[in-house]
Amino acid sequence: MNDAVAIATAVKRGQIGAVEVVKSALAKIVERDGELNCFTAVMADTALTDAERIDREVALGHQMGSLAGVPFAVKNLFDIAGVTTLAGAKINAENFPATQDATAVFKLKQAGAVLVGALNMDEYAYGFVTENAHYGATRNPHDRTRVAGGSSGGSAAAIASGLVPLTLGSDTNGSIRVPAALCGVFGLKPTYGRLSRAGVALFSSSLDHIGPFARSVRDIATAFDVLQGEDERDPVCTKRPPELCFPQILRGIEGLRIAIAGEYFAKGASPEALEAVQRVADALGVTNYITIPEAHRARSAAFVITACEGANLHLEKLRSRPQDFDPATRDRFLAGALIPSSWYIQAQRFRRWYRDKVQEIFQKVDVILAPTTPISAPLIGQQTMILDGEEILVRPHLGLFTQPLSFIGLPVLSVPIQRPNTLPLGVQLIAAPYNEALILRVAAVLEAMGVVSV
Repeated sequence: MNDAVAIATAVKRGQIGAVEVVKSALAKIVERDGELNCFTAVMADTALTDAERIDREVALGHQMGSLAGVPFAVKNLFDIAGVTTLAGAKINAENFPATQDATAVFKLKQAGAVLVGALNMDEYAYGFVTENAHYGATRNPHDRTRVAGGSSGGSAAAIASGLVPLTLGSDTNGSIRVPAALCGVFGLKPTYGRLSRAGVALFSSSLDHIGPFARSVRDIATAFDVLQGEDERDPVCTKRPPELCFPQILRGIEGLRIAIAGEYFAKGASPEALEAVQRVADALGVTNYITIPEAHRARSAAFVITACEGANLHLEKLRSRPQDFDPATRDRFLAGALIPSSWYIQAQRFRRWYRDKVQEIFQKVDVILAPTTPISAPLIGQQTMILDGEEILVRPHLGLFTQPLSFIGLPVLSVPIQRPNTLPLGVQLIAAPYNEALILRVAAVLEAMGVVSV
């Protein structure tokens, strides 16, 4: 049983015990994770203790949360009480264990979900492949020779392989959407500040988001609803009242104005990635194209801001322990530390201009379609790829279509396009800030039509 809502419903009705569900998840992890390398920590004892408590409460007739008995796992940059928060780094393994759960972890537990472990990632969330120099590469469940994507690779692969029905990841420039696409699952990057990042190791504070992965729209919507709400521990967390999305996903899309992102988002992609977008557009009857202006400059500015803010967080360790970083991460941080402050200031100025220009588009359109990644999952260790006849680097270009959107904090859902006998791809559903319900409604229609599925 890999459906979170179905598990919770069965547990609350007493049709299955939480202990049985959690034992099944733990057995799958033991059986399959050795070759996938999704988990960096498995918390079997505490998970079973929590599941036993849930079963007792069900037996007593207590009101249970919407995720009762659902096993979940989190990217290892979320604080877990009693566990050292690695953030994919060798250096952090020496830190003391966290003293309390991250807010997002706490909220899922409060809704009855059972935490079973922490998941692999790129070091300090700086990457798109989850080929971690310290903790190994996470492998794509569809082809073990290929990457799972990153930086939340463990989170996506754990869903795709059926180890758990719900995971959490983080997204700075595409780190939820890229692995969701490459592993063929649903991944939601909410509006910037919509969900609390308290207790999450940050990479680039002005760009970081957190969000869920799942195998269905209703599971994504349920998790998102649980995670919403203001949090004084996170200064950028919105005070906007939660808007429950689960009740809205069956409203359909009548009256919604949907368009395809052209120009930049139609270039630099493989024919297969563009075909995936067209498949979604055809199913929805969409023929309208729009242009997101200066998207290429938005991506460049995102690189500048990411590198500067990320490097600033790690300057002391870059000076004192450079040998203990993943070499690829270290070199990018060092480059970021050398960027002139004037570049950073200009990137932020451009960001304000770009946000206003994109907001004008949403006066005419409700939801935009775009590829998630330019290609399907590359091979582990692959350094370059050919696009439009040009040889380019794999790692930075997997975020080609995600960076211009997270740059201004838009809510985006990557939906999975399964292709017979080949690797999955993803399509981004994009909306204006705080319109997660709209993209979830579109995704629910596509799921009901069989156009998107895990």
